[in-house]
Amino acid sequence: MEPAVVEGLGFAHFLAQADGVGRIVLGLLLLLSVASWYLIVTKWLANYLAQRQASAFLARFWQGGSRSGLGERLRSEKVDNAFARLALNAVDAAEEAAAGDDKLATAGGLAEYLTRTLNNTIDQEAAAAEHGLTVLASAGSAAPYIGLFGTVWGIYHALVQIGLSGQGTLDKVAGPVGEALIMTALGLAVAIPAVLAYNAFSRRNRLWLARLEGFAHDLYVLLTVKNETAGGARGG
Repeated sequence: MEPAVVEGLGFAHFLAQADGVGRIVLGLLLLLSVASWYLIVTKWLANYLAQRQASAFLARFWQGGSRSGLGERLRSEKVDNAFARLALNAVDAAEEAAAGDDKLATAGGLAEYLTRTLNNTIDQEAAAAEHGLTVLASAGSAAPYIGLFGTVWGIYHALVQIGLSGQGTLDKVAGPVGEALIMTALGLAVAIPAVLAYNAFSRRNRLWLARLEGFAHDLYVLLTVKNETAGGARGG
């Protein structure tokens, strides 16, 4: 009869014996796992597409002609990446400042208004890049503790049942306790991919924003030099 008892143990047996608290813990781990993997897949695809679109845009931007038709060129293209949005916002800001309208936004002059526009666009991109990382960080930090709580509760529940049955031998205790440890394993299985993905996406965001800031500096120089050159030509 002993082998039959051992063969009956496992995750299915543990799930059948779990009470309401154990099922809630399993539900939380399942929810965190689904949310984590959804974010991992969708963010990886979004980052891959953004990288391709940005590389194609930058190639067109630097090889697309003179500065005089830059605004028209940017408006004729589809704005589908952060670099295109940054360039279009910068050009719009430069043209608005050059128009000389009496607006509070452009009161500080081209350099001040252009700097604010570039910084605001980068901040918006940084906020968009951080989307979903809180869920991954929460899953990575909370899932092991949720699994550990499920293990403790499962052991407590199993020991209570064994005590009520009056069969407290080692072979009767080892099976339920081993089953309860499944919850800790599930917690780690949820947490490890979430932590790895969070670290990978955080590194990608740092590199992405560094590239964006470098492009913003190039735009600032391009647009302010253009303006100063035009002003000098008019003065001469």
